[in-house]
Amino acid sequence: MSEIENEQVAREANEEHIADIILPHQTNGYGTMFGGDVMALMDKAASIASLRFCRQPVVTASSERIDFRAPIGQGEIIEAFSRVIFVGRTSMVVRVRIYGEHPLLGDRRICTKGYFSMVVITRDGVHPRPLPQLLLPDDEARAEYVVGEEIHQAIIARRQR
Repeated sequence: MSEIENEQVAREANEEHIADIILPHQTNGYGTMFGGDVMALMDKAASIASLRFCRQPVVTASSERIDFRAPIGQGEIIEAFSRVIFVGRTSMVVRVRIYGEHPLLGDRRICTKGYFSMVVITRDGVHPRPLPQLLLPDDEARAEYVVGEEIHQAIIARRQR
């Protein structure tokens, strides 16, 4: 498939996930995971979701609205779920949810939620490239698209200031 044909294909975005276990070197003095390490995992998850959606080189343009709701303790399982929820011409918004899970009890909870703006670039890393359209197969996808569009518009307004 040529690059031009690739850009014209509409695609559904799959939910991607990454799991890990929190080790002592990833925690602070309170025994909970460093926020920066959580954000790094979220950025990786957003990259994977966007790469699998468009199959083109991507970079992070910005992180948006990251809310830390609950700490993740040493020894807990951490899992990131990510999905492309909005696609513009050359950028996309990816929603990432982080869950913490007690490994022995199986108690699982949402710990962090955030959004990342990802941009497709040429292989030389310089110019943005067009993206495929995003298919919205159900009500949940359509609702998340609205959230992603609001975030995208806020990014545009912020950059115009």
